[in-house]
Amino acid sequence: MINLKEFEVWFITGSQHLYGEETLKKVAEHSSTIAASLNDATQIPVRVVFKPTVTTTEEIYSICEQANTTKNCIGIIAWMHTFSPAKMWIGGLKILQKPLCHLHTQFNRDIPWNDIDMDFMNLNQSAHGDREFGFMVSRMRKNRKVVVGHWQDPEVLEELNTWTRAAAGWNDWQGAKFVRFGDNMRYVAVTDGDKVEAEYKFGYAVNTHGVGDLVEVINQSSEGAIDSMIAEYEAAYTLVPALQKNGAQYSSLRDAAKIEVGMRAFLEAGNYKGFTDTFEDLHGMTQLPGIAAQRLMASGYGFAGEGDWKTAALVRAMKVMGSGLPGGNSFMEDYTYHFDPENPLVLGAHMLEICPSIADGKPSCQIHPLGIGGKADPVRLVFSATGGPALNASLIDMGNRFRLLVNEVVAVAPFHDLPKLPVARVLWKPYPDMKIGCAAWILAGGAHHTGFSQNLTAAHLQDFADMAGIEFTLIGKDTNLYQFKNELRWNEVFYQINK
Repeated sequence: MINLKEFEVWFITGSQHLYGEETLKKVAEHSSTIAASLNDATQIPVRVVFKPTVTTTEEIYSICEQANTTKNCIGIIAWMHTFSPAKMWIGGLKILQKPLCHLHTQFNRDIPWNDIDMDFMNLNQSAHGDREFGFMVSRMRKNRKVVVGHWQDPEVLEELNTWTRAAAGWNDWQGAKFVRFGDNMRYVAVTDGDKVEAEYKFGYAVNTHGVGDLVEVINQSSEGAIDSMIAEYEAAYTLVPALQKNGAQYSSLRDAAKIEVGMRAFLEAGNYKGFTDTFEDLHGMTQLPGIAAQRLMASGYGFAGEGDWKTAALVRAMKVMGSGLPGGNSFMEDYTYHFDPENPLVLGAHMLEICPSIADGKPSCQIHPLGIGGKADPVRLVFSATGGPALNASLIDMGNRFRLLVNEVVAVAPFHDLPKLPVARVLWKPYPDMKIGCAAWILAGGAHHTGFSQNLTAAHLQDFADMAGIEFTLIGKDTNLYQFKNELRWNEVFYQINK
C-alpha cells in the first residue's frame, strides 16, 4: 500500500545578512520551531524537514539543486522571515523542478502592542518580505501554492495537507509506468490521446503489451498461489453458493483467481503503477478480469477500461493523494440517468470494474453473464457505494493542452434494490444541479470515464493541475452556465497564447 510518510517536503526560510548574526540566529530558531511543529501536525501526511536559512544566491541555488535530485523530496515550502531580496532567488527558481508552496506567515500570531520596537519589526517582517519573494515568482510565471495565515492555524494546516497530498500524487507520476493490455476500444475518441505529449507533460510512460504476454504469465500461476488468493476472497467477501467450494461454478472462481495472480505478477515484474484492458481483446483469457481489476485498484493500482490510459493514471494519482484518508477512489463511468424532476440522479457503474474501497459494507462475490466480450461469465464484486460528498474527475486531451475537469457531487444511498444489475454502482447528484452539471460537463468535453473520489476535494486536484501546468476546470455548487461557457472560451485563448 501507499505510505506517504516515505516522502518529505523541505521547509526553506529566506533572509539576508543585513540584520546581523543575532537576527539570523533568531530566524533559524523560529524556522526550526515552525518546521518541527508542521512535521508533528497530524493533518500533514508527509515529513516536513527543516533546512538552514538561505541568505545568498549561491545558497538558494544549491538548496534548489539538492531538492531536484533528492528522490523522496516532493516539494518545497518557502517562507521569508525577514526581507530576502528576490533577485537572489532567480537562479534557484529557474532550475527548481519540484512543486513550490509559498507559506505567507510569521512566527508570532499577534502584535506585542506594548513591547513592539524596530528590532522586533526588523526581525518579523514577513508581511513585506513575502511580497518581495511573491513578485519574483510571479515575474517568472512559476506555478505555486500560496497559503496565508498563522502556521498554527488549523485552516493553514489543512491547506498544507491538501498541497502535500497533491505533491505526493505528482511525485508518483514522475517516472511511472502504465501498461495497456491491448489497444484502445475501437473508434472511441475521448479515451485515446497523445501518449508522447503525456510523457513529456506528466512524466509517466504508457506502453502496450499484447494480451498474449499477460496470458503467458497467468498460465504460470501455481495452484498454491490460486488457493491463497481464494482464501483471501473467502475472508473478505460473501461468496454466493455457486462460487463456494463444491459449488457449480467454483472452477470459474479459480479462473478469476488465476487471472489475478498472473496480473499481479506481471505488474510487479514490470514495476507498473496501473493498467488498462479491453473486452475487445481477451485472446487466450477465460474471462474478462473483473474481481482482479477491482482488487488491484484496492491495492493502489490505477485502472481504467477499454484502453483508457489517461484515466488509469489519474486513478493512481488520486489513490496516492487520498492515501490514509477515510473513503476510497475508483475508476467510474456515468452509465445512465434517473430524470425524475423531484429527484434527478446519475447511476455510475461499469461492466465489472469498480474499486471496493468505496463500498458500503462487505461486497458480495458473484458470477453472472456479461453479454459482451465473448468469454465465460466473469466473477465480480457487487456492492453499492456509501453516500456523502464526492467528486468525479476527468483528464482530457484537448489537442493543444490537457484539461483536468472536476464535478463536485453528492453520492446518495440507493433507495431501490437492483436485483437484475449485479455490478458495483454509485448513485449521485451532480452540483449545482442535474441540468447545469451535465451540460457543463458536456460543454467542457468531459469523458464518460472518470476517477471517482470520496476523500479528495476539488482543492487537491486544483493543486495537482497547477503542479502539472495544465488547465483546471471546476463544476461546483456555484457554477453558472453562462459564466462557465465564457471561462472555457477565455481558457482557449489563454492556452493558445501560452502554448
